Amino acid sequence: MKKMALTLTAMFTILSLVSCQENHFKEDKVFAGGLYVKKDVLNRGKQIYTEYCMPCHGVDGDGKGVAAKAMKVPPRDFTKGVFKFGEVEAGTLPHDKHFYKILEKGLHGTAMLPWDLTEDQMFEVVQYIKTFAPSVWEGKDKELGKQVTLGKNPYGVAHVKSAIEEGKKVYHADAMCWSCHRAYVPKDELAKLTGMSASDFSDSDYQSKLQETEWGFKSLPPDFTWNTIRSADTVEEIALRLAAGVGGTAMAAWKGTLTDDQIWAVAHYVEYLKNLKDTEARKELLDRIKNQ
Repeated sequence: MKKMALTLTAMFTILSLVSCQENHFKEDKVFAGGLYVKKDVLNRGKQIYTEYCMPCHGVDGDGKGVAAKAMKVPPRDFTKGVFKFGEVEAGTLPHDKHFYKILEKGLHGTAMLPWDLTEDQMFEVVQYIKTFAPSVWEGKDKELGKQVTLGKNPYGVAHVKSAIEEGKKVYHADAMCWSCHRAYVPKDELAKLTGMSASDFSDSDYQSKLQETEWGFKSLPPDFTWNTIRSADTVEEIALRLAAGVGGTAMAAWKGTLTDDQIWAVAHYVEYLKNLKDTEARKELLDRIKNQ
């Protein structure tokens, strides 16, 4: 059995290398932002992709690799040219450094693990990935998205409690995040926050709702007290994700709709909810909602 496994591995490696040789790039390319990339870079990027990425993302970059069928969260389909976790407004093209962050840190709750690649290797494989969506990435006329920035976090360590309270208000009233995610306060408090009547709310408001995506499948927004946040660990990262949105999904960019201070407040509130996981406080919160 071990000998057979080694033989299959060797065959796959040989076939991969042959494939790289047969389909190597013969011309340089220009990508969004006026980035000129030599063919040698693309060829090396293809080799890296074949070794690290192909089993999940597939030969054609369509997310249909041999390992994809066993995954609860589908691998990204690069042929769409849609990037979820850039630090640009959702729907615009990310910068290379945004790809690097995913390669370096991975995505929580998925099979996308951190990869130990050099910066040169990351540059090469990212350029190759762009070739899967030429109509999106290739050409001097293509532009990168504008970097999303936020003002300084107005809540210091001494004011985190007030940030959480303000964030709870913004989450439930101003942004109505529970329309996609879920509510985290009882109906009477939700009514007070929103100016609506408690009778206006139903049990479905306490459940995440499936949302359409640009990849043709539906996605369930996270319950922040239980599910991991794919691309954010800290308050700063949560705030940036709120500001930029999540490309290809119903999670729009909140920068410009909410003030920066409101975004920071919601980030603190989401961080608070995230830290409730596996605690008695979470159980008490859910019991209070259940028994309302």
